Amino acid sequence: MANDDTRESWIGNSVDALNHPKDNSNAVQRRRHRHNLPSVDSFPELNGTEPHLPKATKGPTFFKIFIILAAILGVGSFCFFLLRNQISGKKTNGLLDALYFCVVTMTTVGYGDLVPSSTLAKLLASTYVFAGMALNGLILGKAADYILEKQQVLLVRAMHINERVGQAEIVKEVESHKIRYNFLTSLVLVVVLTILGTVFLSVIEKFKFVDAFYCVCVTISTLGYGDKSFFNTGGRIFAVFWILASTICVARFFFYLAELYTESRQRSFAKWVLTRNITRSDLEAADLDHDKVISSAEFVVYKLQEMGKISWEDVTTILERFQNLDVDHSGALTTSDSIQSQN
Repeated sequence: MANDDTRESWIGNSVDALNHPKDNSNAVQRRRHRHNLPSVDSFPELNGTEPHLPKATKGPTFFKIFIILAAILGVGSFCFFLLRNQISGKKTNGLLDALYFCVVTMTTVGYGDLVPSSTLAKLLASTYVFAGMALNGLILGKAADYILEKQQVLLVRAMHINERVGQAEIVKEVESHKIRYNFLTSLVLVVVLTILGTVFLSVIEKFKFVDAFYCVCVTISTLGYGDKSFFNTGGRIFAVFWILASTICVARFFFYLAELYTESRQRSFAKWVLTRNITRSDLEAADLDHDKVISSAEFVVYKLQEMGKISWEDVTTILERFQNLDVDHSGALTTSDSIQSQN
């Protein structure tokens, strides 16, 4: 309770200073004398104990994603099956070819081993490729993120296999370095899928090893030259699942690579901001209530602004919200404010 009171008074001090920088400077000074400045113990998140926060809205479950994806592939395959005589190329089974053509179109691989030959088939393929690209990013992206999150714990456990690390420590490690482990997990999946595709093409499609690896690279990059592709019935059954998984995992890999680079630059910039020498102009800019004393609240707000994590518009919006909640205009939120606001 003492920590909560201290933290509440500190927040009240900062809001009061920001909201009334000149008129309430004396009140701020009095509060500073009455209460000690907040210590690290006042903030549970700095002590390793996360504060209670409302849970974020959960996204669609993997089952829902699977149902949506199955419906998309089902509708597309049915349409292309009806137009199977208007699609030319090397064919195996009518329904399998329709599903295979649907996947190759949706992922923009486009081998060219099956191509629409009529006006109606071309229009359908043109429509479905754009719809497929959008759905590929939304639906398959969600599915990939779900799978990656499930594999993160296994990856961290494998990295600390010789250490005694509990489940709580593993979860904490994952949350602390989420982007890093997303990148590593997607990298592992890309390598596994590359090896799997190369071996399958070598064994089932009877490709030479170099040709099999070449076909895998052309496929997962969605380049799709078409000189090498899946021609056998077994190969196309495998391709339906493998192409969907490999293309989206490669896309997520490069996405997390960009995020990792961005995060690294942000961390470096934040470190520079926090460790650089404070100048007189910094002190003047951080002194929001112009009392020639920089409180911890003023320093935090100034540094957050400098790091680009918060803008003055954000601060103003928050203060306006605080002012609306502060019904009795005491400069602090109390239970009486809550009761009055409800009335």
